[in-house]
Amino acid sequence: MDICFAFRTFAGMKETNWSENVILVDADYVDKVAFDLTVNFERMIGRRIPKADMAQWLECIALDGGLREGDHQTQVVLLHQQKEMDYFQPGNYAELDGKAFCGKLGEFLISSVKVEELTTMDDLFIDSMQVLSNAAEVKRLIVVPNAEHIYNKVREGLRHADDEKRITVLAMQPMEGGHFRQEILGYSLMAALGIKADEIKD
Repeated sequence: MDICFAFRTFAGMKETNWSENVILVDADYVDKVAFDLTVNFERMIGRRIPKADMAQWLECIALDGGLREGDHQTQVVLLHQQKEMDYFQPGNYAELDGKAFCGKLGEFLISSVKVEELTTMDDLFIDSMQVLSNAAEVKRLIVVPNAEHIYNKVREGLRHADDEKRITVLAMQPMEGGHFRQEILGYSLMAALGIKADEIKD
């Protein structure tokens, strides 16, 4: 994806002032998947895999969620327990928090939210997902959970979501049922890691 991104400071994002487009991510889980792909593909194609381009990955999953070129605004919520994403660039949560970038799909506003001791990643993710799915101003919701671990909770939590909302869940493999669209997480991560289809051999 031949796009030049410029990160800049973004101040003033409030939880109650949501954009029409929101991406909710279990960022520690996604970093682990990026690690697994890096290790596997470095052996497969015989070259070093660079860190995933954060901006490119967010654009890819926005496309998976149905967003198309235009002057859109998309809020990104990265839930995390670790200090940083080891396999993304940029990957430090504190540095990403309050930043924004612009591309062909419009402006992306990033917020990093640390999971505090009073809750768990699973509970915070499901609670956040339900708040967003119920928010009247949110028209398009893209969620990237640790689906292999909490998929049943995700499916149940979105069971009564508004039919007018476009909700997309990304997982590493197709999951059973659900009141939402599904896309494969690995494709967007491969693109962000710079892995090209013609490099992959049977």
